[in-house]
Amino acid sequence: MATTVETQERERVRVLLDRVRSEGRSALTAPEGKIVADAYGITVPGEGLARDVDEAVALADRLGGSVVLKIVSPDILHKTDAGGVVVGVSGAQEVRAAFCGIVKNAKAYAPDARIEGVQVQQLVPPGQEVIVGAVTDPTFGKVVAFGLGGVLVEVLKDITFRLAPVTADEAQSMLDSIGAAEILKGVRGAPAVDRWALAEQIRRVSQLVTDFPEIAEVDLNPVIASPDGAVAADIRILLTTVEVKARRRYSREEILVSMRRLMEPRSIAVIGASNEQGKIGNSVMRNLIDGGFAGEIHPVNPKADDILGRKAYKSVTDVPGEVDVAVFAIPAKFVASALKEVGRKGIPNAVLIPSGFAETGEHALQDEIVAVGEQYGVRLLGPNIYGYYSTWQDLCATFCTPYDVKGPVALTSQSGGIGMAILGFARSTRTGVSAIVGLGNKSDIDEDDLLTWFGEDPNTECIAMHLEDLKDGRAFVEAARATVPRKPVVVLKAGRTSAGARAAGSHTGALAGDDAVYDDILRQAGVIRAPGLNDMLEYARALPVLPAPRGDNVVIITGAGGSGVLLSDAIVDNGLSLMEIPPDLDTAFKAFIPPFGAAGNPIDITGGEPPSTYEATIRLGMEDPRIHALVLGYWHTIVTPPMVFAELTARVVEEFRARGIEKPVVASLAGDIEVEEACAYLFERGVVAYPYTTERPVAVLGAKYRWARAAGLLGGGR
Repeated sequence: MATTVETQERERVRVLLDRVRSEGRSALTAPEGKIVADAYGITVPGEGLARDVDEAVALADRLGGSVVLKIVSPDILHKTDAGGVVVGVSGAQEVRAAFCGIVKNAKAYAPDARIEGVQVQQLVPPGQEVIVGAVTDPTFGKVVAFGLGGVLVEVLKDITFRLAPVTADEAQSMLDSIGAAEILKGVRGAPAVDRWALAEQIRRVSQLVTDFPEIAEVDLNPVIASPDGAVAADIRILLTTVEVKARRRYSREEILVSMRRLMEPRSIAVIGASNEQGKIGNSVMRNLIDGGFAGEIHPVNPKADDILGRKAYKSVTDVPGEVDVAVFAIPAKFVASALKEVGRKGIPNAVLIPSGFAETGEHALQDEIVAVGEQYGVRLLGPNIYGYYSTWQDLCATFCTPYDVKGPVALTSQSGGIGMAILGFARSTRTGVSAIVGLGNKSDIDEDDLLTWFGEDPNTECIAMHLEDLKDGRAFVEAARATVPRKPVVVLKAGRTSAGARAAGSHTGALAGDDAVYDDILRQAGVIRAPGLNDMLEYARALPVLPAPRGDNVVIITGAGGSGVLLSDAIVDNGLSLMEIPPDLDTAFKAFIPPFGAAGNPIDITGGEPPSTYEATIRLGMEDPRIHALVLGYWHTIVTPPMVFAELTARVVEEFRARGIEKPVVASLAGDIEVEEACAYLFERGVVAYPYTTERPVAVLGAKYRWARAAGLLGGGR
């Protein structure tokens, strides 16, 4: 509960912001910024407003030492561009000259600008320049930012973001999340900065923008961080001029109720069902029937009495009993009127396959169906989608090829083409799926709805999502945070290189490129971000296979020294830790490998060794509790053929699993084409194995570790 002082200070800021907006202004002046800073405990230098030269001299004398003079005008946002800033002024003569020069420059720069005076501010002692700020992101709302000041932030874009408000721990984590984090700890004899004071500046800014949504941006630039504290030398606050329409939100319970009827329906109506081959309505009907869906299937077509041997209905309102899902296979222009009938029938879900809505510029048509859906309480999947698969229900509600391999992976895509790539990958790798869902235009149902459902679905162990954008980033983060402690969430975010810096009125805003914000906030939510489509699919396929690691110590056992070096590089690239082998364990490994082999880590058993050497070293790696994960490098030889290696590895892993000892084991197999069969054999038996690559198995292991940390199963979480 807020204290009386906090309530009073917040009200003081409220009155100030209301006055600024009533005057038609979108930017606070420097003195107004200081009022806000003082109210929220954001440390700024001593300062005052001088309306004439004599006041400036008196203020400078009272503040003592060197001062900074800045023009104060509600009409001049960029003070430096206007020649409105002079730094390091001392003595009455210099203050007088600086005051007159600043006012003259400002009048020349903007003759009609209102000039309220000159801000006289203490010159902050030297320290490390950083930037602290907050922006309003169109996807995630209020986002707080931190980076080093000067060239590093401007040129290298070395900046990190979090959802506001941040906790004290999250603010501290931001200090370590920039590339140049070591500078804050002190390098080359320089002292470390006061991390607590700096983190507090971040936290307080994040609380400010949370309390006042009308604040569009806050820019503390620079903040001077030193061993003695962190002081914002300049503060800029911009207010929003656009009222954003709030998206309709559903409670978790409402989402689960509607998603259950969508993903586990007992009755489906197909609007636009057809007997004519080549029609979408015919393909949907055939897939539902041929796929073995055990529930009721009701074709709806005003021109047919019978479709594929099933009674057809003129209108969905004529269908007897309750219906859980209406699948639309009619042209876009007829959807709205048919959707009203779905609403009157009380059907809770509409799967809108037709295209011809917002994706073709028909925004009004899409707005109309959204309004109808909201009016009748119908949740909309799509439009512009391939449909969806719910394999555990033998449900194939799509016009694409069927798929029925049941398993633990739920896959979603915003794009139909990507959806079919997902389907093809699943088929070629025999990946068992719980669902494949198209999202298309996301007029209503989107990733946070599906994530909420899959998080509770007992048939789903891993969720992988391709997306081009998020309608409501905060709702997605909320759903991800609820899901990640139990199941990995993998995201492929398209467009990661196309979005440059957004035009904005501050340094912070200009640095908040779309992908930079996505990257940091998805990581904050514990989501595993895949760099590409195949990576997303491989992570989704492999993560349910691997047990969760119980520690950081990774050991490489390889039959080829070259593979060992590449595997070591991959370990580092994926943020994993090669175990430092203690002397007793080193001696134990040496007992099994030839004198010309190499213990340490990687453990190189050499290529000419028989199966017994592979087995003995793998067994030791599984047995020693100090080893938490194994990376195996296999080299194809006639002495130990691929399937022999695969069979012995699977047998050893299964033996230890039966004893309650589970560790993630991944393998890289180099050799002739027989290694492909060996990899498939291993994969089916709980060892994630890939041919012809040292990078992929370690990347998958790295993804498993990232999830384990986010889920709180290891130290150093989100």
